[in-house]
Amino acid sequence: MGDTLEFNEIYQEVKGSWNDGRLRFSKQNVVYKSSKTGKVDSIPAAELNLAQWRRVCLGHGIKLGTSSGLVYKYDGFRDTDLEKISEFFKANYKVELSEKDMCVKGWNWGTAKFSGPLLSFDVNDNTAFEVPLSNVSQCATGKNEVTLEFHQNDDTEVSLMEVRFYVPPSQSDERQDPVEAFAQSVLSKADVIQATGDAVCIFKELQCLTPRGRYDIRIYPTFLHLHGKTFDYKIPYTTVLRLFLLPHKDQRQMFFVISLDPPIKQGQTRYHFLILLFSKEEDLSLTLNMSEEDVERRFDGKLSKNMSGSLYEMVSRVMKALVNRKITVPGNFQGHSGAQCITCSYKASSGLLYPLERGFIYVHKPPVHLRFEEISCVNFARGTTTTRSFDFEIETKQGNQYTFSSIEREEYGKLFDFVNAKKLNIKNRGFKEGMKGNIDEYSDSDEDQHDAYLERMKAEGKIREEGNDSDESDGESDESFNPGEEDDDIAEEYDSNASASDSSDEEGDSDNESAKKKKVKKAKVVKEKKERKPRKEKKKQKDKGGPKRPMSAYMLWLNASREHIKSENPGISITEISKKAGEMWRQLGKEEKEEWDTKAAEAKRQYDKAKKEYAESGGGATSSPKKESKKSAGKKEEKKRKSAGGDKDKERGGNDSFKSKEFIETSEESSSDSDRKSKAKRKKGSDDEEEEAASTPASSEEESD
Repeated sequence: MGDTLEFNEIYQEVKGSWNDGRLRFSKQNVVYKSSKTGKVDSIPAAELNLAQWRRVCLGHGIKLGTSSGLVYKYDGFRDTDLEKISEFFKANYKVELSEKDMCVKGWNWGTAKFSGPLLSFDVNDNTAFEVPLSNVSQCATGKNEVTLEFHQNDDTEVSLMEVRFYVPPSQSDERQDPVEAFAQSVLSKADVIQATGDAVCIFKELQCLTPRGRYDIRIYPTFLHLHGKTFDYKIPYTTVLRLFLLPHKDQRQMFFVISLDPPIKQGQTRYHFLILLFSKEEDLSLTLNMSEEDVERRFDGKLSKNMSGSLYEMVSRVMKALVNRKITVPGNFQGHSGAQCITCSYKASSGLLYPLERGFIYVHKPPVHLRFEEISCVNFARGTTTTRSFDFEIETKQGNQYTFSSIEREEYGKLFDFVNAKKLNIKNRGFKEGMKGNIDEYSDSDEDQHDAYLERMKAEGKIREEGNDSDESDGESDESFNPGEEDDDIAEEYDSNASASDSSDEEGDSDNESAKKKKVKKAKVVKEKKERKPRKEKKKQKDKGGPKRPMSAYMLWLNASREHIKSENPGISITEISKKAGEMWRQLGKEEKEEWDTKAAEAKRQYDKAKKEYAESGGGATSSPKKESKKSAGKKEEKKRKSAGGDKDKERGGNDSFKSKEFIETSEESSSDSDRKSKAKRKKGSDDEEEEAASTPASSEEESD
């Protein structure tokens, strides 16, 4: 048998919620690490004095007791684990692993026993249930009843609010009330916060970012009391997970962050982090409300009765001694500006991202702490609006995604080196299609290849800047990454600009020609505005009574899955829903997509059928004669202009351009007159002929579009 036994997916019950983690038995100790919080329970082997194997709801479980009175319970074992665990305990811990049966009769009458931090309810010497007294928030007594109220856990779907015990009167001992004796046994081990005695020390008017405001912090031996103008919070030291001391980017302020589990509550708001902001220049002289002997005996030299120094040093030193946890500070990471943090945005709020030795922490709104062991992969993505910044995305093993955006491009090299040194999995997505080949090489590359990627980003930024300088409008560069496409859109919307650019290519022949081209351009602007009106009217004309176009397979699937995505990701925004849905759709198999393709095809058939029936019933026929008459009139006017061959003729005959169908069909005289006029114009010079010949086809093509 080896020196250690390790088990994955072992569960620990915390206030009604099952948290999974890893359990390891070694010769020196028993270690359990929670996957959710990263909290570690370490039980020295020399202190183990009880080990029970029990059948529980999640298979089989182990109950361990120590000589100091602490009890630990872990569930999720299998039948086959009993033999090897029992042999390991006998060989290394000198403790026998005994099997204990639970009572499943469902009786509500039994015996209450207090054993350390547990209240055990036994029926016929078999345990029916156990209540951890540390979960009790309040204990109230009645005539023959004792009511226990419990701390609530936000992670549980169903919570136990209270339990009532009926305590019959005792006939043997009349001097002590059995109800009061029961309540005192509960309160001696319950987690009931009572501000008894004087505070060890008080810090006045400290600036707190979350929860926001200025608070007086009273330090008691077992809990922390935040006293504000509106709200008060009492925080037991047992709920403190971690302490962080982080320098601000301006090097003049310090953040002191306290991680809490469970969080403090105010209405429906939960504060998982308590963030204090200090100025480095603010000093304090502190005197503890204890004798020197008590300070030395309680804190083992970590604190002294009289201390002085910076305010943030005093607060962090006192908290470290009382909570008995290490303070985490930034490691050897240094950004482009020399600071130990990176300026970025998270959920539309600007803040600071600190790369730590074992994780990332973002302050301050909302605060986020991500440990390396819960990170699945990270991703470097180009910013959506500009190439001067990039996004840093983190995906956790639970499927959550955190995007820190608007990071300066100069920070990329430092951040990549840090991520690569910590051996985090890197994958890239979200770039343009033409860059995908290089991204794949980059995600599996060595340290040297990220420099090539950085140079590519700089080159693209220069191209963008040159495009911005050449554009006439300031906002055009933010709409698209391809300046060529923007020019096409502008020429399509404003045809006058397109003709102007065509005519500008022909400049340089003579001053007369340039003057004539300007006149033609002005005439075309006026003419085209009049001729484009039917196109605008055509866009506005929409048959509201017709059948609605069918949805695609993806849209049908999205409408059916939208509520499911919202329930799995509470608080997700609309844009994040679309992004998440796109990823889920790409991960669907062919069989699942065939179902929605079939539904989309059926909807298309129904649409075609309804459209055909609508057309047969005469739907949309009222506007068709007008359209046909306009089209026929437009074609015949176009033929007339081709035979006439000149824009100035058309301007002269502008008053006669509006004619009925009969007059247009029999307008032979007007066409012959226009021919004679065009011949007379040709005698004026070859320059005018070339100009009019070039302008006539352009106008006819625009009208035909």
